[in-house]
Amino acid sequence: MKSDKVNFTNEQGQELAGKISLPVDQKPHNFVIFAHCFTCTKNLIAIRNLSNALTNHGFGVLRFDFAGLGESEGDFAETNFSGNIQDLIAAASYLKEKHTAPSLLIGHSLGGAAVLFAASKIESIKAVATIAAPSEPMHVKNLIQDSVEEISKKGQAQVSLGGRPFTIKKQFLDDLENNSLLDLVADLRKPLLILHSPQDRVVTINNAEELFKAAFHPKSFISLDQADHLLSKKEDSLYVGEVIAGWARRYVDIPEATKLTTQDEVVASLAQEDNFLTHMKVGSHYMLADEPVSAGGNDFGPNPFELVTAGLSACTSMTLHMYAKHKEWDLQKVNVHISHSKEEVEEGTKQDVFTRHIEIQGELDKKQRERLIEIANKCPVHKTLTQGSKVVTLEKECL
Repeated sequence: MKSDKVNFTNEQGQELAGKISLPVDQKPHNFVIFAHCFTCTKNLIAIRNLSNALTNHGFGVLRFDFAGLGESEGDFAETNFSGNIQDLIAAASYLKEKHTAPSLLIGHSLGGAAVLFAASKIESIKAVATIAAPSEPMHVKNLIQDSVEEISKKGQAQVSLGGRPFTIKKQFLDDLENNSLLDLVADLRKPLLILHSPQDRVVTINNAEELFKAAFHPKSFISLDQADHLLSKKEDSLYVGEVIAGWARRYVDIPEATKLTTQDEVVASLAQEDNFLTHMKVGSHYMLADEPVSAGGNDFGPNPFELVTAGLSACTSMTLHMYAKHKEWDLQKVNVHISHSKEEVEEGTKQDVFTRHIEIQGELDKKQRERLIEIANKCPVHKTLTQGSKVVTLEKECL
């Protein structure tokens, strides 16, 4: 998954830094906005993993740093919870203007509380998912309990969160206290998925219970057993992304994909706006081809010569296994490594060269191994490449 950096402006005129991740064909069927946890940033590894899982299912994902955090402008000490909600609205406006209005909001921890508030203010949102979200924003107070009294008396205090110093002002706590999440959830009337770990020690599982009780159907709960608050295990964050992608498909509009058809064995289709990105139907399988960035492409798929090389590699391994099976030899595994290059054979003339290295694993003697290397030269694709082929080109009428 490739992520592109983007910037957009919030209500206060501050520039917010974000990243957009798209599926491999660059054509998402829906856009998602992800809101990170309190004091986190868009670059949290768990968020990247989750985004990967969503893009694998055709979603486009925008994740960004709230004002005062990460690469976004602003002073964290001057921000508040209401500002986070406004930042989400600004993100939705950016997607609507530059791509497509978002249909799904996902929020982690306090970001989960923020997306619940933002969902009622963004018309295009059709579903919401929260991960380890508190049932009230004021839960953040528990994270800075030792400094609450100082903040109340002096108006601010410096606290350590995640090993980093932050200045928290009284207006931030006051803003949290003035936003009642359970009342809002009861009136949300949008599909809600609540994901929470029973082992979460930062935001305990009872928060999920309170949110679930307050919400109206359709609502769903998924227990993230053994996961920690930050989803620091890769398998946990990928699982969350997979679950959300599957759940959301019931509530967002996914247009039926137009699939390539052909009466031949292979068809490749390239539209003018797709640069070099080529959609292919190979037998009963659908694939993408592209050119590397160095050649003007985006490297979203193998280039044509890599596909040819892959065919030779696959054909070689299949041929060796078929031969060994016929001979009842103990060929356990074959790895065929091939690189393609062009070598000058005479001035102005170059020849394609495929250099093949074969790893043979199994209880085989020297003669058997030598024979398998000989057989590699007899695979059908090898013969096609070395003996030459005839290509007949005809124009086909457009349907």
